[in-house]
Amino acid sequence: MFYSPWFFLLLLALPVLAWRIFSSRRNAAIRFSAVSVARAVTPTLRQRLMWLPKALTLAAVVFIILGLARPREGREQTVIDTEGIAIQMVVDRSGSMRALDFKIEDENVDRLTAIKNVAGKFISGDDDLDGRLSDLVGLITFAGFADGVTPPTLDHSFLVSNLNQTEIVSVAKEDGTAIGDAIALAVEKLNALDDRQSEKVKSKIIILLTDGENTAGDLDPLAAADLAQTMGIKIYTIGVGTKGQAPIPVTDGFSGRQVIRWMPVNIDEETLQKVAEITEGKYFRATDTDSLENIYAEIDELEKTKVEADHFVDYRELAVQPLRAGWISMPPLLLIAFVLLLARVVLQQTWLRELS
Repeated sequence: MFYSPWFFLLLLALPVLAWRIFSSRRNAAIRFSAVSVARAVTPTLRQRLMWLPKALTLAAVVFIILGLARPREGREQTVIDTEGIAIQMVVDRSGSMRALDFKIEDENVDRLTAIKNVAGKFISGDDDLDGRLSDLVGLITFAGFADGVTPPTLDHSFLVSNLNQTEIVSVAKEDGTAIGDAIALAVEKLNALDDRQSEKVKSKIIILLTDGENTAGDLDPLAAADLAQTMGIKIYTIGVGTKGQAPIPVTDGFSGRQVIRWMPVNIDEETLQKVAEITEGKYFRATDTDSLENIYAEIDELEKTKVEADHFVDYRELAVQPLRAGWISMPPLLLIAFVLLLARVVLQQTWLRELS
């Protein structure tokens, strides 16, 4: 591309300049007794190249005009500055998560399986969600106690792998719903981010998914919410599953086979709402897979990562800088014009010197 292409209008004067240069030559004369004698004389190489200095002058003028037009080779670069969000996923894996009141592709699945499916899309992205590519995301699971599985990280494939390996608690003494302890552990993990990571974090949030009420642990959920609010951490709470009764697979005491029974379930929505309100978050209710997907989509919209891209072009001025293409390097245009003029002067003053 050329920065000043209007200089190409000077090329219109090139034919006039060529006529002036070549017609201004004064021809030296030598007397011959007959024209046939002059025709019989074979021109020397020097005589054949007498036009060369003037041609070099015209070529130099062409390269000077090209230089004035400022041809440039541009290389576009993009610098992306992001301010991500630190997200701590807190997922309930208590025994009640075995309830088969969710569906994936028309097949009944338990609540934890549905959460794995939707939360994985929220983190990695799919056709509807962009994913949290610039965000630090961590994972905490809880039942009777809270367990930090993955600290906030940008290695989302590792995080999703750990999420998919999460299983519903199978030991009775480990069962329960320690919501308060899980929130407190999430706050601790978010505050443990080092200074380098915190510089790029716009906000810190917790996404809590549970299908029950606080029945275990040492800390009350509201006290944990107060702690989060003090640390500037927002909590989005999601109540998962139907209320009243839900189909849960259990082992029949007589046959030893697994059967489906409708059993009472309850979600402490009041506490979950207060936890969200204290931290200026929001409470959601997910009764099926579609509503769970919609909830994650809404959180995705509420918590947008700031991404700023600065585009700039680094130009190489070919009039004064060489052009490199692979192993080939072309000298600057003005240098070529200078060499042509120098060659013209040297030839005209030496080998191709004209008779005066």
